[in-house]
Amino acid sequence: MTERYKAVFTTERGEFHQQRALSAAPDDLDVKMLRSPEHDTLASAVANADYLISERVGTINHDLIQAAPRLKLILRLGSLTHDIDVHAAKQAGVIVCTWPDPGVINVAEHLMMQMLALTKNLREVEQVALDARTDWRESRQTNEDTFAYNWSNRVGIGTLWQKTVGILGFGEIGSELARRLVGWGCRVVYNKRRPLPDRIENDLSISYVTLDQLLRESDVVVNLLPYFTETKYFLNEKTIAKMKPGAILVSCGSGGTIDEQAAANAIESRNLAGIAIDSYDWEPIKPDNPLVLLAKVGFNIVLTPHTAAGSHTASAEDKGRAGDYTNIVNHILGKPIQYRVV
Repeated sequence: MTERYKAVFTTERGEFHQQRALSAAPDDLDVKMLRSPEHDTLASAVANADYLISERVGTINHDLIQAAPRLKLILRLGSLTHDIDVHAAKQAGVIVCTWPDPGVINVAEHLMMQMLALTKNLREVEQVALDARTDWRESRQTNEDTFAYNWSNRVGIGTLWQKTVGILGFGEIGSELARRLVGWGCRVVYNKRRPLPDRIENDLSISYVTLDQLLRESDVVVNLLPYFTETKYFLNEKTIAKMKPGAILVSCGSGGTIDEQAAANAIESRNLAGIAIDSYDWEPIKPDNPLVLLAKVGFNIVLTPHTAAGSHTASAEDKGRAGDYTNIVNHILGKPIQYRVV
C-alpha cells in the first residue's frame, strides 16, 4: 500500500479556490483545508501533519513549528515569507520554500498593461491610426529625414518614468508589481492594514504611507483590495476626490470595491485622467455600466472582461493548481526542492 502523507493547507481565499486546490492534490496526500485559522486551531491541525501549505499569507511562528513534530516542509504559495519564522524552521530541521503563483504574475503584468495603456492614451491614438484619414497632411514615404511625427497633434501622452505609484491592498500581486516597477524608475508607495517589515520594504523598494497620503501623492493609484464588507465601494466619491488631479486609477482588485458611477463622474469631469478596470460590481458587465458608456464615446478608459489572471480551459486550470504541490511531490520522491528559502 502506498504511504499516505498529511498536509494542512491554509488560505484566505473562498470556496471556489479552495475546491480547485483540493481537487488538484496528489493521490497520496490527505489535505485538510483551513480558511484563515486562529493560531490554536492551526496548531491542533498541524500536530500530525507532514506538510504545511500556506497560500500567500499566514503567520507561522516558533510555537506553531514546535507544535508540529512530524513537519517536514513549509510551502508558501507566493513569494513573501516575512510572516514565517525561517530561523525556527531551520532549527527544527523543517524546509521552507516558496512557489510562484502564475495567476498573481499574470495580474501584475496586466496592471502594467493597464498603466501603460492609460498613460499613453492607447485607445485614442490607436483609433487615429485605424481611421487612416487623408486630411491630416500629405502622406509621403518615410526615410531617416522624412516622417510625420505626431501628425494628428495628440496631447497628454505621458510616461511612467519617475511617477509615483500607490498600491492599495498590498500582497502577493503588489509585490510582483513592485518588482516590475523598480526598473521603470517609479516611486512605489503602499497602504494596507499592517505595514510590512523594513527588510521587505527595502527588498522591494517600497514605502508605507497613510491612505490619505497615497491618494494625494500618487500619479497612479492601483486598487488590489479584496472584497469584504468593509471594502465594498471603498473607492467612492469621497476617496476618489482625494486623489491627485489628473491621476489615473487602475484596478485588478475585487469587483464591488469601486463605486463605478463615482469613478465615471471623476473621469467625465476630468478630475481623473483615466481608469482601467478588470472586475466589476456586476459580472458579466452590464451594458448600462457608466464606464462602458463613457468608453464608447472616447474617454481614456480601458475595460477588460475579468481576464487579468489569464485564460484557461478547465483541464489547464486543474493542471495549474497541481503545480502548487510540486515541491511536496519532490520531497516525497527525494528530488531537489525548488525556490528553497532554508
